[in-house]
Amino acid sequence: MSPGDEGQTRTRLPEGGGDVYGGVRRGGRSSSRSLVTVVGVVVLLIAAIAFANRGGDDSASSNTSGDKPKTSSTTPSGTKPVQTKAGAIPTGYAHDDQGAQSAAANYSVALGSTDMFNTASRHDIVNTVYAPDVAATRQSDLDSAYSSEKFLTNIGLDKDGRAPDGQTFVSRVVPVGTKVTASGASTATVDVWYTSLFGLSGDSSTNPVTESWYTTTYQLKWINNDWKVTDFQQKDGPVPVGRDQKASTADDMTKAVEEYGGFTYAR
Repeated sequence: MSPGDEGQTRTRLPEGGGDVYGGVRRGGRSSSRSLVTVVGVVVLLIAAIAFANRGGDDSASSNTSGDKPKTSSTTPSGTKPVQTKAGAIPTGYAHDDQGAQSAAANYSVALGSTDMFNTASRHDIVNTVYAPDVAATRQSDLDSAYSSEKFLTNIGLDKDGRAPDGQTFVSRVVPVGTKVTASGASTATVDVWYTSLFGLSGDSSTNPVTESWYTTTYQLKWINNDWKVTDFQQKDGPVPVGRDQKASTADDMTKAVEEYGGFTYAR
């Protein structure tokens, strides 16, 4: 392979270290984060109030430099991201840098979604985005985390991961940009910068939907003609300065979540 194409952006379209997702950590309650940290789960993305990722190590040669990014690194490529899907998750990425970035972005979205709180859909996600030799371990860790009544109670859900009557559970990851920091013949290290929305919308919610910013670094490996996650690490930010905007009502937030769908992300 030797991913080396310039990455380009196009869109079509949740204490301590240790995140539930693997690209998604929600900022907010330290008790929830601590719980996830103890569990030591390794997955892909975000869970605002309580999730935090554990880390992996970079490999291969570094592609970063002190030079300013070229214009082409942030412009659309015009290339379709994928041709197939596994359930709702895009799969079948190109064996190059662009494909690795597209995979990391879309896997982040899946790992930071509300589907992670349902056993069946969580298993499907883990088996789709993770490499076969790490999927079983990740699944066991995640099952332990998501089945913890204390954890679920801390974020306002019942033992089955459902929101209280009259409230809507929100867990979304929105990638802002990606970049390849290292690559090899069958490996790639990709940073995904994203914002996440996490919480419960509804008039009686004591855990309103909040916004957080993170960057997750994914170690990917080319397996069975597709990119798969082998490990990751997450850090806070970069976080933009917040504008003086009035927060929307719980009703407006619920409507937005229900009416606006997600995207398939590509470089």
